[in-house]
Amino acid sequence: MSTIAEIRPATEFDAEGIAAVFAPYVTGSVVTFETTPPTAAQWRAKIRESKLPFLVLAGTSVEGYALAAPWRPKPAYRHSVETTIYLAPEATGRGHGRRLLDELLKQCAEAGAKQAIAVVVDSGSPASWNLHRAAGFADAGVLRRVGFKHGRWLDTLLMQRELG
Repeated sequence: MSTIAEIRPATEFDAEGIAAVFAPYVTGSVVTFETTPPTAAQWRAKIRESKLPFLVLAGTSVEGYALAAPWRPKPAYRHSVETTIYLAPEATGRGHGRRLLDELLKQCAEAGAKQAIAVVVDSGSPASWNLHRAAGFADAGVLRRVGFKHGRWLDTLLMQRELG
């Protein structure tokens, strides 16, 4: 991992790095409900098709990423986005997550989003909750036993932040 990581828009050249950051979360944790890691080709397509901010934290390699996606497909939800953020394990605990999330929220507001929503899996680890709360998200509700992965039922915590 580089010691100087910059935040910039993701490009198709970042797809392999993004895939490498995300895959261990898919296969070895419950923090995502994905069960098969997306391929680099799938990430390239997602980057190409994204109309909302999609950022990477990168130095000599991709150390993390954050993206926004429409909260729901119905037109009335067009001003609400769902945020996603993942860091390589080696990049955690150094303030990178907060920097990346803050920049994502700034760019979402600049793109016209009014509400940001995070769906955080209750994995038993408070790291993601704490990150989002520190960035101004408030708890909006809990969806109980909505996912089943690695032999256990999981809840999700909905968190929300007004952007402007």
